[in-house]
Amino acid sequence: MSQDAVPTPAAVTPAPESVQQPADAPEHPEGFWTMLLGSMGVVYGDIGTSPLYALKAALDHMKADGVVESEVIGIVSLLIWALVFVVTLKYVFFLMRADNKGEGGTLSLMALAQNALGRRSKLIFLLGVAGAALFSGDAIITPAISVLSAVEGLNTASTAFQPYVLPIAVVILVTLFVVQSSGTAKVATYFGPIMVVFFGLIGALGLYHIADAPRILHAFNPVNGLSFLFGHGAAGFVTLGLVFLAVTGAEALYADMGHFGRKPIQIAWLCFVLPSLVCNYLGQGALVLNSPESVKDPFYLMAPAWALIPFVVLATVATVIASQAVITGAFSLSRQAIQLGLLPRLEIQHKSATTEGQIFVPRVNRTLLIGVLLLVFLFRSSENLANAYGIAVTGTMVVTTSLAFFVVWKLWRWPLYFAIPFIGFFLAIDGAFLAANLVKVLEGGWVPLSLGCLSMIVMWTWVRGTELLAKKTHRDSIPTTDLIRMMEKSKTTRVPGTAVFLTGDPNVAPSALMHNLKHNKVLHERVVIMNVITKPTPRVSEANRFEIEKLSHDFMRVTLYFGYMESPRVPAAMALMRKCGVKFDIMTTSFFLGKRTLKTSPASGMPPWQDKLYVGLSKQSTNATDFFSIPSDRVVELGAQVTI
Repeated sequence: MSQDAVPTPAAVTPAPESVQQPADAPEHPEGFWTMLLGSMGVVYGDIGTSPLYALKAALDHMKADGVVESEVIGIVSLLIWALVFVVTLKYVFFLMRADNKGEGGTLSLMALAQNALGRRSKLIFLLGVAGAALFSGDAIITPAISVLSAVEGLNTASTAFQPYVLPIAVVILVTLFVVQSSGTAKVATYFGPIMVVFFGLIGALGLYHIADAPRILHAFNPVNGLSFLFGHGAAGFVTLGLVFLAVTGAEALYADMGHFGRKPIQIAWLCFVLPSLVCNYLGQGALVLNSPESVKDPFYLMAPAWALIPFVVLATVATVIASQAVITGAFSLSRQAIQLGLLPRLEIQHKSATTEGQIFVPRVNRTLLIGVLLLVFLFRSSENLANAYGIAVTGTMVVTTSLAFFVVWKLWRWPLYFAIPFIGFFLAIDGAFLAANLVKVLEGGWVPLSLGCLSMIVMWTWVRGTELLAKKTHRDSIPTTDLIRMMEKSKTTRVPGTAVFLTGDPNVAPSALMHNLKHNKVLHERVVIMNVITKPTPRVSEANRFEIEKLSHDFMRVTLYFGYMESPRVPAAMALMRKCGVKFDIMTTSFFLGKRTLKTSPASGMPPWQDKLYVGLSKQSTNATDFFSIPSDRVVELGAQVTI
């Protein structure tokens, strides 16, 4: 692993320009309606498929106890008001105002909160890492529960399909992950129209069935929901955790804001998605009141018998779209984590010449596939998986709300007497949902908690190990200015051309430079010490892409800046420098990289198990040549063994 070329984590290089009052996301070159249609397919895929299992899971106890009208109305009321408070008020109207240069998501909010404080805060850092870790659990569970719940609709058509549900779900999931390597741009163009048809159909079916029992409209009265919640003791509290399934996917509203813009996402939710979901839940509830036997699967039983199989197919396609959205989100989050220094440099493949966000991360894809298949074979049904689903999402929401407090307090400068009760209101709702889901830890909730803890340990180990190694490297290195003075007095052989030495610390002489002098005993006539820094903003403008400092007549220090949503392409940055008057010929320039083989040490400052984990993670790191998109025929790697 080349520690010389590790990008500097954003947290140590705050960008003052990103600290600003909340503003609308930048205008997209595509039309408003194109963005709105696209958001229907990507942003709302997860939350749009919640009707397949949310009410079914919440009413599960009625299969044995019998249908009680007041309970059905109360549960539907909780579902509707969860959509209003959690999704509409918290995400659509509030959190989408807390954008980092138009970008949203947990790590974007973490960077924004750190900028608001003007320093690196351990609390904010831990919250951001926890949110990212919990999302990894969500990314594994969502495809499993979504596809399983859709394919299980075949059981409603005929019990003869029962033995084939699991194999069909596995084939769909494996196919979904295999096609990721080819890119999803073409497939994504159909996501929006398909989800429009899906939302329109489930909304229409809901409206049709409301007439079965119009008294279901009493669910609009929140008192009925509260009466069920507080009038049924522990059972009401446990059901609250299942009600939360209706709002899973709400994080996508915020995380995908940079792709589609705030306004298209908001309009799509308020004018189409929310009405469709509310109508569908009301229709499911009315169907159960009118035909108690339909409690076994109210979503699919809303469809006429002749249309059931086509409805299952459409729902399956919708769940695949929902799974695609969360997989794409996992790729994007992984890249952000790599750029922010939370993960090693994993291989990132770009699948579009024009769209920066079209990426594929092979190791993440394989990990997700293995995790999804393990969950499918372990739980075997969507009902069993429902117990595991809520904890990851509720935990992420608690983290997001907590980070938002620092933004409204320090960045928006709200007084504490207003910021505390405002954030406290949403935090109380999130906390209640989290507590209700924690009841199900032994029934499957341990899965996302375990996945989240594992992800946190990995990120914590990487950050800690990298910091310790950087300190050791700095301690054992020669300052760059001292080396330049030594070179001016020495008679080192100079050769034609330019040598670029990538380093993580431009103030000390790169190890590759020292090894070149020690073993080859030559120095190029022009030496560039290059450092790549990731800023805590999504993107950096071309005007601020680089800084150049002349250290002597033949030594130059260049600092390249990239945002955490960008890929650090060094040749592209050098081409930009050339346009600005700096003479660089990429084909006559040699890049020197320090390749280090890490070994554990009893005096590393970390426990032995963490030393071994850090060394193992470093072996997963892709080489700097690929990561920085440097032409491989222009690279010289000089290796060394280093103890942590």
